[in-house]
Amino acid sequence: MSETAEPNVGSFSIGGPLTAERAGTIEVPEHDEWPLPNGFAWIFRGEGNSSITRPMIMADGFNLGRSKLDVLYDGLENNGYPFISKLRRRGRDVILLGFEERSASILDNAKAAEAAIMRATAEQQGDAPLVVGGFSMGGIVTRYALARLEEQRVNHRTALYFSYDSPHRGASIPVGVQAFSHFIPFPNDFARQMDSPAARQMLWQHYDKDTGKIGIAPERTEFLAALERLGGWPMIPRKIAVANGRADGTGLPDVTPGETALRIERIYPGTTFYTQAQGDDTTAACLNRRFPKAEKTITTDGFPELDGAPGGTLHTYKILADTLEKLGGKADLRHENVCFVPSVSAVAVRDIDKQEHLYRSIGEAEAEESELDSFLCSTTTTAHTAITEQLCTWIMDQLPH
Repeated sequence: MSETAEPNVGSFSIGGPLTAERAGTIEVPEHDEWPLPNGFAWIFRGEGNSSITRPMIMADGFNLGRSKLDVLYDGLENNGYPFISKLRRRGRDVILLGFEERSASILDNAKAAEAAIMRATAEQQGDAPLVVGGFSMGGIVTRYALARLEEQRVNHRTALYFSYDSPHRGASIPVGVQAFSHFIPFPNDFARQMDSPAARQMLWQHYDKDTGKIGIAPERTEFLAALERLGGWPMIPRKIAVANGRADGTGLPDVTPGETALRIERIYPGTTFYTQAQGDDTTAACLNRRFPKAEKTITTDGFPELDGAPGGTLHTYKILADTLEKLGGKADLRHENVCFVPSVSAVAVRDIDKQEHLYRSIGEAEAEESELDSFLCSTTTTAHTAITEQLCTWIMDQLPH
């Protein structure tokens, strides 16, 4: 190991099951492909359809780099429930929407969604309405795209909008983890992901690498303002959403606030990440490196207990621990998973800035106040964008006839 720098442990990105590449060859059936502004799409026709008849556009989520639609297809088809096959058997033409850069601005990637919607309507045979939505960030991209088309008075012919564990009120990646990406003394993919336009737009709180301050990124403020100028939501389609987290206020009971989540030795020795606790001047992480020598303590003020909140989870600390161990580190991993998209965010019921907002159950009264027409939360805590029979069959039951 070089004695002038710690190893570059940032050659990874954080993502959910739909972006996780598995070993082996991915079998993808025959499909058409559309080039689009800032993106592209793969089209899988419904059973018995010789042309696009009942289009359902499903947008990819957040990660770094170009969309890997073979990985998205595999996640949707072979990761717990064969969602695409089920849709195609019902005569739905599944259109997977990918982006040239998944971490680009949501406003830029919305152009790909708008183009996909317009091409689907142009090539469609018959007059069946469209279904448009997406997974994680893809649900935010399509929400913005439909609202922008309406503002431009374009007939998008969409009857149903859906989102799958999308962070309508924001997402959470522990700020200590964000800070660590920039503590690595090399340019790295993880830091690029954490500092990307899409991350800045979606994260409830963002660590600024230049100032070391934690707060709402200006890009998020600007994006929310742009969305508000369009009315916040598309008004024409029925709007539904599903959450991978629970509705009863139960989160991750093993994630006690203020505990060690991950401690590293050998490389970046003594670097420790803590589960998010309430209060002011609360330690979120203690970062240490030997070469070049540096120490940094990351603290938060007024945060709720986000890491254990009800919501779709990410293997945030497991991904980090596995990467560090591959490069010679020794990881004491206590908590593999933390909440990424709180349930109240995924179903657009409450903001995620207060403890009572996160942990209070989502009852019938809250459902009436939701910005959505209907939604469903998982009965068990599942991984962010995990494809489950419960959530997928509910979406299929909502599809227009």
